[in-house]
Amino acid sequence: MNAKTHAPKPAEAPGAEADNPVRERLLSAAKTCFLTEDYHQVSTRKIAELAQANVSMIRYYFGSKEGLYEEMIRATLNPLLEVLDQDLLATPEGFGAFLKLYYDTMLRAPEFPRLILRVLALRQGPGRRFVQQLLERGRQRGAQRVQGLKQQGLALSDLDPDLVRMAFVSLAMTPLLLRELFEEQMERPMDAAFLDALAAFNGRLLSAGLSTGRLSPAAKGQV
Repeated sequence: MNAKTHAPKPAEAPGAEADNPVRERLLSAAKTCFLTEDYHQVSTRKIAELAQANVSMIRYYFGSKEGLYEEMIRATLNPLLEVLDQDLLATPEGFGAFLKLYYDTMLRAPEFPRLILRVLALRQGPGRRFVQQLLERGRQRGAQRVQGLKQQGLALSDLDPDLVRMAFVSLAMTPLLLRELFEEQMERPMDAAFLDALAAFNGRLLSAGLSTGRLSPAAKGQV
């Protein structure tokens, strides 16, 4: 991310970023703008007006328009990346819950998968290196989780973590990238209830692909 250039503290800047409505309003406004319009068509003035903040606050908190853009992406992806360090994926059964978290997160920002696709696959807009760094962090942490499952005897010893990651990304992103087409074909909405059921089903697919056939302690308790 671009280094912040700190100007004298604006009068409306709160003292604590942990509880900072102005900063959060700017992030929310940035998400609204960047997910619906091309990056170069979005002005800092427009974001500030939507956030009901002074435009100088963007420079104060994020250094620049690109810094705000990158922080918006980080704020959206971080909850998913942080889960990779927690116990949710300590067993194959946790992949369904992780997919549910992904679907829930993206349901609140349905244009976000398309933004990531534009940045990475189509190489449009700024932040490509930044997004790649975030996803590489996810790849490394995911590989660590697969290795942990192997050590517990809950995943096949020769399982390629990159295959697991590719399968997860395919199951996670495709339904939301093609959501409008799928809804038209099915003649039903892909709402929260539908995506919860899809997460459970896809979670079972991933669990079966990972599993050695040995039940985890959590799964034994459900039998």
